[in-house]
Amino acid sequence: MSEIRYNRLKDSYVIIAPERLHRTSCDIHEIERRTERRVCPFCEGNERFTPNEIFALRSSDSFANEIGWKTRVVPNLFKAVQIEAPYQHHYGMFEHWDGFGAHEIIIDTAKHYTSMTQWSEENIIDWFITLGLRVKDLKKDKRIASLSLFKNEGVEAGATQPHSHTQIIGLPIVAKSKKEEYERLYEHYKHNQNSLIQLLIEEEIKADESRIIASNGEFTAFCPYASSHPFEVMISSTKALGEIDTLSNNSLKELSSLLLLVLKKLKKQLKYLNFNLILSTPPLHENTFSEELLNSMYEANRFYIQIIPRIYKYGGFEQETDILINPVSPELAAKLLRESLYE
Repeated sequence: MSEIRYNRLKDSYVIIAPERLHRTSCDIHEIERRTERRVCPFCEGNERFTPNEIFALRSSDSFANEIGWKTRVVPNLFKAVQIEAPYQHHYGMFEHWDGFGAHEIIIDTAKHYTSMTQWSEENIIDWFITLGLRVKDLKKDKRIASLSLFKNEGVEAGATQPHSHTQIIGLPIVAKSKKEEYERLYEHYKHNQNSLIQLLIEEEIKADESRIIASNGEFTAFCPYASSHPFEVMISSTKALGEIDTLSNNSLKELSSLLLLVLKKLKKQLKYLNFNLILSTPPLHENTFSEELLNSMYEANRFYIQIIPRIYKYGGFEQETDILINPVSPELAAKLLRESLYE
C-alpha cells in the first residue's frame, strides 16, 4: 500500500507508491507490439480489461462496461493512492498519511492513438463535461483536501499508455505550491478587490499583446511573462466564469474552440508535440482553508488551463533551486504561435 510522506526539510510531500512499478511501458517498440496484438484496454470493445467504470458518457441504449460510450472513467489499475485505504494521519518525526485518496482514469475517446490535436470541438466539450462531473462528485468526499486534474500526452510527457487519457488524483493533503497559490490569490483579492489572474491578463493585453496568442469570447490564450517552459501556454479569462464543474455551456464551447486552436498551433510549430495539460481546481473545504479564503475564491480565482510542451530537459540546478531555465522567450513563442498556420 502507498504512503504519503512528509518531508520536514522541504515542507513538502512525496507519495511512495510501489504499485506504480508495474505500469505498462510506453517505449516505441512496446507500442508497436501492442498495436500488432491489437490489445488496448482503453479501446471500445475491450471494456473487460479495465476495472468497472465509475462513470461514462454513453448512448441511452447502451449498458455500463459495454460498447456505446464517448468518454469513460475507471479506477487507475496502477494507482498512486486508493480510496479503500484508511484515512489516517500518523504524526511524529516520520510523519505520513496512509495511502488514502482517489486515482481515476478518464478515457478521453473510444478512438485509439488519438492526439488531442485531432479531436473535434464536440470531443473536447464531452471531455470537459466528464471532468466537471467527476470533480463535482469527488468534492462531496470531505476526506479529500485537494484535486489534481492533468493529462500527459506522449512518452516525453510521462504517458505510459498511448491511448488518449486524463487523470484525476484526490489527496487528503494540499501540495505546498498549490496552497501558496491559493493564499496569494486570496491576499491579492483582500487588498485589491480583484483577481490576480484577471490583472495579469489585463496587463498582458496592455503590454502591446506581445505574449497573446489568440482570444475567443471571454477566454484568452497567452505565453506567461515568467514562462517556466518553452512554448508554455496559459488559457484563462478576466471574468469570474466558474470552475471546471460550474462553467456554462457557452463558456465550454468558447474554451473548447480556443484550446483546439492552441494545440493545433503548437503541433504545427513544434512538429513532435508531447505535453502536460493541467486544469486548475479550487480549494475544496474548510478542513484546510479559512472560511474567508473559501468565500472569496469565486471572485479571487479564475479557472485556467496550463499547457507545457516537453521539449527541454532539466538538470541539477533546477532540481536544487526550483528555478527553471527557459531557453525560449515567451515573446518569441507567442509570435511564432500567432503566425503558425495549420491545415
